[in-house]
Amino acid sequence: MPAPGAIYHKNDKDVTVTHDYRDLTHLVERLHRRLLDVVRAELTRAGIHDLNGVQALLLTNVGEDEIAVRDLVERGYYLGSKVSYNIRKLTELGYLKQKPTRHDKRSVTVIPTDKAKRAIEAVRAGEEVLGEAYGAALEGLSDVATVGESLKRLEFVWTENLGRTGRG
Repeated sequence: MPAPGAIYHKNDKDVTVTHDYRDLTHLVERLHRRLLDVVRAELTRAGIHDLNGVQALLLTNVGEDEIAVRDLVERGYYLGSKVSYNIRKLTELGYLKQKPTRHDKRSVTVIPTDKAKRAIEAVRAGEEVLGEAYGAALEGLSDVATVGESLKRLEFVWTENLGRTGRG
């Protein structure tokens, strides 16, 4: 079997490319689920039990400052979730305050509360610890940049496909 990441020619390697593609897409899906598990674990360690992983990631993308909801939506990081639903829940739970934007009263800006900043700190503290562990796990690997570039190219292929079909 050829080495992972090898360039295949369509005439004799279609099966291998399709298999590699399928394996990669399943891995991306599992990694996303595992990321949400890790975020929930960090919240639990910090004694925060009223947030799910998607909501916590949304808070980390809001950050310390105010941001327009449309900017969060445009980033498109929230797999399987409705940003408007999560913004409403986060507001109800006291993690966000909302106000109309200055230039368009129909648009909403969200502002993190102190409660949100505590959750953001918990997630970011976990990122630091996991970043160090990930660095140690990468020792001896020389193709980490290639993996990152490969995933970016997969994202590009998917984005181009969505643009071609009128979605996205």
